[in-house]
Amino acid sequence: MSETIDGPLLRARALVLHDLEARGLADAPGVSAMEESLSERTWWLEQWPDGAEFVPGLVAQDVQDAMLDDRGRWPLCASCEVEHALALEPPLGDEPHWVCEPTATVVAPLGSL
Repeated sequence: MSETIDGPLLRARALVLHDLEARGLADAPGVSAMEESLSERTWWLEQWPDGAEFVPGLVAQDVQDAMLDDRGRWPLCASCEVEHALALEPPLGDEPHWVCEPTATVVAPLGSL
């Protein structure tokens, strides 16, 4: 891998791992889901190096999808009485952040839960 690819992937790993840890899901299945996404995004980034700024959000969304299939919604909103997952916005953009959609409240930047 080159420096161009390593940097965004390492940043994505750090941000998503922090949020997994914050919600108690940085266990083997959670980290495996993240590592699988990073592996797939390596290829994606090799094809589209200009998309480096989007990698953290894409990895977080990949992990959300994997969690939903295997473990349930992640990350759950901690401030609402009704259980629901936080959404990542913008869906494809730089500086993604977690949002409670029912209240339209920004909860935290990715990596800061």
